[in-house]
Amino acid sequence: PMDEREVEERADVLVFTTPVLEESVEVTGHIKLVLYAASDAPDTDFTAQLVDVHPMGYAQNLTYGIVRASFRESDTDPSPIIPGQVYRYEIDVGVTSNLFHAGHRIRLQVSSSNFPRFDRNQNTGHAYAQDAELAVAQQTIHHGGQQASHLILPVIPDDR
Repeated sequence: PMDEREVEERADVLVFTTPVLEESVEVTGHIKLVLYAASDAPDTDFTAQLVDVHPMGYAQNLTYGIVRASFRESDTDPSPIIPGQVYRYEIDVGVTSNLFHAGHRIRLQVSSSNFPRFDRNQNTGHAYAQDAELAVAQQTIHHGGQQASHLILPVIPDDR
């Protein structure tokens, strides 16, 4: 698995990390990120990665997911976004079964690209194969109040 530390140093990657775990935590099942976000572009992507941070700092990617803003409501019927408006996105971050050992940390990375794993989004709202123009999108992630983005982790109780 790839060490994510270099990626996490980029200015376009948000990183959320728990304190050091005092006890081991098992996460097994579907991971979902509910993201409230706005963009200044008519279309964009949002990505999420779940990472296991080892005591020596090694950041092990476990699973990842992506949503294209224009396909937030349907996989087949795109709907453009209104720049500046906040939308609710559900990112399927994948399925995992991982024991985060005591001394490790749980980390979430949020970004607007995961290239080359996923195609680029030109952030123009035009079809990928028909658009040579590229635009830089400015994203705003909400994490409080009525629009609190949150990660859904299926934690398995220790007392099975």
